[in-house]
Amino acid sequence: MVDIHSREIRSKNMRAIKSCGNKSTERKAVILLRQNKISGWKRQYKQLKGTPDFVFVKQRMAIFVDGCFWHGCPKCYKAPRTNRKFWAEKIEKNVNRDRKTDKIIRNLGWKSLHFWEHDFKYNSERVVKKIKAEIKIY
Repeated sequence: MVDIHSREIRSKNMRAIKSCGNKSTERKAVILLRQNKISGWKRQYKQLKGTPDFVFVKQRMAIFVDGCFWHGCPKCYKAPRTNRKFWAEKIEKNVNRDRKTDKIIRNLGWKSLHFWEHDFKYNSERVVKKIKAEIKIY
């Protein structure tokens, strides 16, 4: 299927996507944490490399909520049909940056958890169980 937008409009639309406060990822995570009475977290913790979406400072736990498209989800990612080389390089850079960030965080004595965007849609119970287990809430 051919894109219905010009390159300029598509580029403008893609630039407008926010890196934080995204409805399909972070906002769903906030709702899930609140519904399950999981407290003690902070958002967008800039003091830690990679700016995790959520942190539990006391437990030294960083949580990243990764968008399926932007982080190359093995289940959901579908490469755009146009400008394939650009997108392959872009997604690869994001994945490599995530790996480096995890390594830095581990070296600082923190743990990190990553959840895919689709986890909040289809596996929210598993997400809650995993978070509770890692921060020792039962």
